Amino acid sequence: MNLSLLSSFFKKKMDTLYISDSILLNKLKSLCTQSNLLIFRNIKIYHHKDVFNIPLIMLDPLRGLYIFEIKAWSYNDLKNSSIQKAQNQDPLVQTLSFDNTHNIIRKKFNELIHNDGVAIFNYLIMENLSADEYEHLSDSFKELLPFDKLIFCDYQDSDIFKKLQKASHEDYTLPSVSKILGTLFIQYAVIGEDNSVHLATDEQIYFLDTPIVHHTILNGVASSGKTSLLLLKAVVSLLDNPLMKIIIIKPTVLACDILKKRVLEIVEHGIIEVDLSTIEIITPLELINRHLQKLSKQEVNNIADVDMSQINKQFNIAQLLMCDDANLLSESFINYLKHIQQKSKLLLVNERKSQQEYALTQSFRGLKREVSFLKTHPYAKALQLIHKLLSQEEDADIILVSNSLTQEKLKDDLASFISQTPQQLDSSKHLIEQNFSSLLFANYADVNALSAKHIIMLDLCFTDADTLEYILNIATQSVHILYDDECQEITNLKDKYENTQK
Repeated sequence: MNLSLLSSFFKKKMDTLYISDSILLNKLKSLCTQSNLLIFRNIKIYHHKDVFNIPLIMLDPLRGLYIFEIKAWSYNDLKNSSIQKAQNQDPLVQTLSFDNTHNIIRKKFNELIHNDGVAIFNYLIMENLSADEYEHLSDSFKELLPFDKLIFCDYQDSDIFKKLQKASHEDYTLPSVSKILGTLFIQYAVIGEDNSVHLATDEQIYFLDTPIVHHTILNGVASSGKTSLLLLKAVVSLLDNPLMKIIIIKPTVLACDILKKRVLEIVEHGIIEVDLSTIEIITPLELINRHLQKLSKQEVNNIADVDMSQINKQFNIAQLLMCDDANLLSESFINYLKHIQQKSKLLLVNERKSQQEYALTQSFRGLKREVSFLKTHPYAKALQLIHKLLSQEEDADIILVSNSLTQEKLKDDLASFISQTPQQLDSSKHLIEQNFSSLLFANYADVNALSAKHIIMLDLCFTDADTLEYILNIATQSVHILYDDECQEITNLKDKYENTQK
């Protein structure tokens, strides 16, 4: 008999244990470590506007999903209970709830990948019932609680493994682990820039699972998924608390628009319904001007024109304020954020000179990026490099970063090299106003949230180290640093990247 057909047949109501560490659970965790299985406790499935809690679920990549309920039923409980099928079952009553769990899992798979996904198997973990005691139960109980579907308190790891293996033969045609879990648990589905879906790593899941308490810091190496996790954390926070007001700070208008697009991709992938008007993505200047407006003071066009001490007052703008690329913003602005969020939650990503509360150590840069330092005539070498790269790559694969004067000079001479006029990137304009189909010219403050195969850098002396590091890391294949005279910034980069590549 399939245990999924059971509702509650027991007249006597008995509690289901909260899924905390227990002897049997520790054995299951040990089994997963040894046998390439994945286990999740007290996890949520988000479906449209609804949230479903699953106490315990395990994935066998070659068989499917195992759903467990932990029961405190002892031999005395069962032998003294009568059997009666429940009518008009209250879904909140702690009983066998496999039917509801099956339905929601099937819906998620069918809506996202248009099939049933994988097989689902059900088990009861009997914390207080041994295999020997089970043999002394009446046949009516054995019919309702099949032996093959029960994990007994006296089982060893090997006993549990054998019983789980009996559920099905190995199936090598099942979807990948990332496909299964990324479909089922959208809170762990990290969407790449190419719209590919990846399952979060253990260190990423640790950050995603841990509530933001007061002021939290997330640091990480380049391409470790910091921005993706920030956006995913914001969406899931809103799913858990639909009335929460969330603001995300990003350095430029263009970068804000790119993040808004990525939030929409998360929502569309997960087929979830959230009020996205409660998540705002704004620039530091927008935040400051809102505060000035509240204080009945004149708005400004440049954040550098603001005396932070004059607006050092409480500003309850959001329950959760998240600041991406905090190291690219001024220390005075970051201190301002900490001040206005004294009574609310604040997440800073890559705060300068901070203690790491959460650290991401794994980089997901696909190809090895080459960094070359060329002491030459930068202007002439830039023309030569662009001509060479365009013979191999698309126009949109290249970004040249320099000051405005150099860009104006290059535009005239490039007319004989390329069919399209280089586009000047202006990060103060919205995404819809940009043209990314051709070679881009950008200033050092403009490239936040962008990426390109190849980056050419000129005029980088007197640019702060964090900005230079950021620009080097938006390139996926190559960075060419052109200079005629060496400066401290060049020396620092050469010390780091030339030695590393050798």
